[in-house]
Amino acid sequence: MHQSPASQSLFHERGSKRRYRSVFISDAHLGTRGCRAEFLADFLRGVECEHLYLVGDIVDGWRLKKTWYWDAHHDEVLRLIMKLARSGTAVTYIPGNHDEIFRSWLGLEVAGVKLALQAVHTAADGRSFLVMHGDEFDSVVRYYRFLALLGDSAYTMALGLNRWFNGLRRKLGYPYWSLSQWLKRQVKEAVKAIDRFETALAAEARRHGHHGVICGHIHHAEMRDIGGIAYMNDGDWVESCTALVEHADGRFELLDWAAELRMSHSLPPLPAPEPRLSLPA
Repeated sequence: MHQSPASQSLFHERGSKRRYRSVFISDAHLGTRGCRAEFLADFLRGVECEHLYLVGDIVDGWRLKKTWYWDAHHDEVLRLIMKLARSGTAVTYIPGNHDEIFRSWLGLEVAGVKLALQAVHTAADGRSFLVMHGDEFDSVVRYYRFLALLGDSAYTMALGLNRWFNGLRRKLGYPYWSLSQWLKRQVKEAVKAIDRFETALAAEARRHGHHGVICGHIHHAEMRDIGGIAYMNDGDWVESCTALVEHADGRFELLDWAAELRMSHSLPPLPAPEPRLSLPA
């Protein structure tokens, strides 16, 4: 079938797709202007997998309640997920705090996508991993919802600055680079909070007898050993544009999609100029 240039990806230009046993993505925050939906769509076009885990905050219900934003790239991301489900990929959606509205659908299967609060993933080498969004272990979200919403507003402002900054970089011929992520890593308290979060998630996996935990929520892609427990965070598609993948032998790897596009001197198409005013079917 003929494809327009806007629908082609880096992989299609190479004439092949990457095949993984499992793919984990989270924190796309579809419905926000900060979402790098064009990067995520480009990634999804070029992969095939047996298992796809959507590890929360795929759609940002908090933001959509305040301001409606939805463009063609957001549509394309959902279409590609549905296409994977129809092609035989086992798709599991674990809602996060920003798409918590879907937690009322837990246990259902919608268009081939199973909804669950948590999942247990058995890797090819037999290891078991607890898969969860992770907001349950964020004390701000869990106990102080007002502060979480206030922080969300400040974060949205930072992402707006990031969008303006990268728009200028693109006009000057420079690749994407996350200013908002760099700013977050300069705040010592944020670094400490990330460490506490990672330690708590690893302890939860140990408590349930698993070899590791796979999560999202804090927009910080990471793979590290914490007291013999494998902690893996697949990152996000707002700042880092990262995904966690499992190879056929059970080996896990973090993919930095923005970096791969920079190295290949390829960029996905720019976002559509005007948002669409209707949800995709």
